[in-house]
Amino acid sequence: MNEQSEDGLPPLREVITAHGLSARKGLGQNFILDFNLTRRIAREAGPYPEGTVYEVGPGPGGLTRALLLEGAQRVVAVERDSRCLPALAQIDAAMPGRLVIANADALKVDEIQLLSSRGVTLPVAAVANLPFNVGTAILIKWLTVENWPPWWAKLTLMFQTEVAERICAHPGNGAYGRLSVLAQWRCNPYILFEVSQRAFVPAPKVDAAIVKIEPLPAPKYPAELKDLEAVTAAAFGQRRKMLRRSLKTLSDRASEMLEISGIDGSARAEELDVEQFCALARALRQVK
Repeated sequence: MNEQSEDGLPPLREVITAHGLSARKGLGQNFILDFNLTRRIAREAGPYPEGTVYEVGPGPGGLTRALLLEGAQRVVAVERDSRCLPALAQIDAAMPGRLVIANADALKVDEIQLLSSRGVTLPVAAVANLPFNVGTAILIKWLTVENWPPWWAKLTLMFQTEVAERICAHPGNGAYGRLSVLAQWRCNPYILFEVSQRAFVPAPKVDAAIVKIEPLPAPKYPAELKDLEAVTAAAFGQRRKMLRRSLKTLSDRASEMLEISGIDGSARAEELDVEQFCALARALRQVK
């Protein structure tokens, strides 16, 4: 039996053809037709708390179908592109009651309200082949929720390899930056495996990677989110400059901040670890 017939639905390539779908560059779409790959992603994402998965950008539903076959009892999917809704409705018809479809922009969705209105018990696992053009913005949205621990129990997300490396990079690495600090302050992120550009239709110009992000019960070090964001923005905004200069764009008391936090003003942003950035964030609040 063809593996893609296990859920009683046609192969994804046939679904795309039947509904006249094509990936839109403006929406950052790149479809994955390899069912073995989507099922691997789904397995890596499990097990699923409460049996529900939150998915962003399902497109024609390749990963959605894999999630439902690999243990998800229900998928709540947010899809902005209304062209994909008939293909997703086909999945819903084949597996009644297991797919909830919201035609909305994931950047504007209130996830807690959406999931709670569907009777979902939080937290839930979030899994997505994120559109490349908004992947970082969606991740930052999820990392900067006000209440922590967040509404999500874990994230299993696909990014361009460059972005995946930035999320997981450590001090001294050229990829280390604001996103690294933000992600590692509240979470434990790591790359699961890489995905060749050849796995996508159409093939993008870059490879991708699957990143697993597990939230910590509390941030690693004390700091206010707004202060940490401000400090990292100033420091990495001029990453080649010494901190005594780059932090002056943030406060005219930059030298005092460095003294309070015990950090050498001649250091550069990429040399500081998360703990030191948190110390700078606390110092910023102290000198305000």
